[in-house]
Amino acid sequence: MKQHLWRILIALLVIAGLGLILYPIVSDQMHRSKAAVLIVEYTDEVQKKNEAERKQMLQDAMDYNTRLADGSVLPDEEGNVPGYDSILDVTGTGIMGYLDIERIGVQLPIYHGTDNGVLQIGVGHINYSSLPVGGESAHCVLSGHRGLPSAKLFTDLPELAIGDEFTITVMGRVMTYRVDQIKTVLPTELDDLQIVEGKDYCTLVTCTPYGVNSHRLLVRGERVLDGEVDRPRVMVTNEAIQVEPFIVATFLAVPLLLGVIIFVSLHGREKKPRKKEGEVHEKSETLQ
Repeated sequence: MKQHLWRILIALLVIAGLGLILYPIVSDQMHRSKAAVLIVEYTDEVQKKNEAERKQMLQDAMDYNTRLADGSVLPDEEGNVPGYDSILDVTGTGIMGYLDIERIGVQLPIYHGTDNGVLQIGVGHINYSSLPVGGESAHCVLSGHRGLPSAKLFTDLPELAIGDEFTITVMGRVMTYRVDQIKTVLPTELDDLQIVEGKDYCTLVTCTPYGVNSHRLLVRGERVLDGEVDRPRVMVTNEAIQVEPFIVATFLAVPLLLGVIIFVSLHGREKKPRKKEGEVHEKSETLQ
């Protein structure tokens, strides 16, 4: 009986171990699929707008950036900017576009604001920075988590190097930024996030070092315009959402492995050999 219980305990420990190993992989894959669906839904809503409506929404964002640059955009008593949340909000979910960093395999929706709920699922736009529509004297700042057990998000952002590119897509307009500066600063050091006259910047921000989060990593990109055309990225569609082959293989292998372990645990006990009838009689006579 004790041997049987030990086998069951070992099987449960194996199951728990596999669960711990697979959780980050499976959770990140599910997060990527969800992000892809959100981007598709956003793209569909943008396509429902006619050209005049799209141009007007972009113009409203450009006007906001102009007022931000000249200092006429002022927060209220609670620190919120009046009208900010409604600009570029096509779906009513707070998504204003999406970020694509091909170098590290990131494609995430961009949300208004940086509250914790937003940063758990996507990239947050810091509301005192320019909206992500480009333009002269604009500096958009996007923030993302790294090191979450449930999703990678900006975990691989430190892998970017000078010259790498990323794109931002808003209202069907694709803007390409080339990394020109990478810095590590304290959370209170904000000089590198300011608007620079005549420049079109976008800075990606995340916590660093990994697990300590005492500083901020700033990866700044400058808009590619001089003789180069913004290059659209391949959009993910619902039909194109795929699960990595090794994930499929793992899900097929794990149930099979668990089945074998449980079978061995329940039926692997060796049956004691039956004693022959003659041997029983001999023992009985001896006892007598």
